[in-house]
Amino acid sequence: MTKGIKKIVLAYSGGLDTSAIIPWLKEHYDNCEVVAFVADVGQSREDLEGVEQKALASGASECYVVDLREEFIKDYVYPVLKTGALYEGSYLLGTSMARPVIAKAQVELALKLGADALAHGATGKGNDQVRFESTYTALAPQLKVVAPWREWDLRSREALLDYLKVRHIPTTATLEKIYSRDENAWHISTEGGVLESPWNASNEDCWAWTVDPKKAPDTPEQVSVTVKAGEVVAINGKAQSPYECLATLNTLGVKHGIGRIDIVENRLVGMKSRGCYETPGGTIMMAALRGVEQLVLDRDAFKWRQQLGLEMSYVVYDGRWFTPIRASLQAAADSLATEVNGEVVLELYKGHVNAIQKKSDNSLYSEEFATFGEDEVYDHSHAEGFIRLYSLPSRIRALSKKK
Repeated sequence: MTKGIKKIVLAYSGGLDTSAIIPWLKEHYDNCEVVAFVADVGQSREDLEGVEQKALASGASECYVVDLREEFIKDYVYPVLKTGALYEGSYLLGTSMARPVIAKAQVELALKLGADALAHGATGKGNDQVRFESTYTALAPQLKVVAPWREWDLRSREALLDYLKVRHIPTTATLEKIYSRDENAWHISTEGGVLESPWNASNEDCWAWTVDPKKAPDTPEQVSVTVKAGEVVAINGKAQSPYECLATLNTLGVKHGIGRIDIVENRLVGMKSRGCYETPGGTIMMAALRGVEQLVLDRDAFKWRQQLGLEMSYVVYDGRWFTPIRASLQAAADSLATEVNGEVVLELYKGHVNAIQKKSDNSLYSEEFATFGEDEVYDHSHAEGFIRLYSLPSRIRALSKKK
C-alpha cells in the first residue's frame, strides 16, 4: 500500500461498491481525507438524487457533482460517431466513451483541490480500470492511484453489505439487485444474473429502457434528422444541442424498441463477457449519418472511413482516448466528414430503424447515370475497355499458364 496520502478524490456513484470504498480508504490510508466526485453523464435522475448526502454519510469530507452531459455527447460521442466505430461489429461503445470524460473531470478536480491521489471502483476483471488509469496517467502521472478492488478482501455483494452494516453506513443496495448496470445519456448496459450463462435467453429484467419490440406500436413513425459536417444538428427541423438531439431521439427509440443488442464480447483483459446493451437514440443517429455518407462519400473514401471506424473502435474500447493514435484517427474522420451534410428521414418500427429518404447538396448520386431507362450521359461501349484493363492481370496469368 502507498502510505503518506492525505487526500484522495474518488470517482463515486453512490452504489454499493463506492459506498464501501470511502470508509475502506480512510481505514487503510491513515484516515486520509476522501473527496467524492460524481460525474453527471446523463444517468437516471434517481441515481443522482441524494448522492451528496450518501457520500457524506459514508465518510466523505466533500462531494462534488459535475454536469458533463453536453461535453460527453459533443466532445466524445459525436467525434466517435464520425468514424462509424462499432466494437466487434455491434457495440456502440456507451461505457467506453464515457470513461475518459469522467476521468478527465476527476483529474481536474484533484489538481484543483491539491489531492495526492485518485481512486475508482472498477474491478480487477474489467476494462474500466484500464480506461480510468490510462486517462490518469496521460493527464496527471504525478498523482497516485488507488484501486481498492485490487487490494481488499471484500469479494462478494454479501461481504460489502456486511461491511457497511457493521459500520452503520446506510445503503439502498440489496442482495436482490443481481444485475450490474452502467447508465449514461448514450446507453444503458446490463450484466450478471441470468446473462452469466450464454445459453440463457435474456428476459425482460435484462432490459431497462426500451419497450419490447414485439409490444412496440403497430404503426411506424418517421423522424427527420439533419446532419452537418458529420454531426446531428436538428431533429424534425428543430436545431438542438448534441445532448438535446440525443435526448429527443432516445425518447423515440425507447418507444419503438430501437437499439437492443445481446452480445458476448472480448474484454481487453482477456476474458469474454456477456451484456445486454440499449442505445436507442444512438442507433438512430448512426443510421442517419451512414445514410448521408452513402450519398456523399465515394467508394474509396467510404472504404477508408470504414477502416477508421474499425481502428477507432479498439482505441476507444481499450481506453486510449488521450493518445496520438486517437487524435490522428479523429483528424482523418473530421476531414472526411466536411461534406457529410444532408437530411435523412428514418422509419422506426418494432426495433428496426431504416433510412427511407435521404438528400444532400453534396450528393454524388446522379439519376441520369444510375437510371435503368434511356439516358444520354453514359456510353455502354466504354465498359468493354474498362473491363479489359481491370481484368488484365487475370488475362496475363491465364495466358502464362497456357505457355
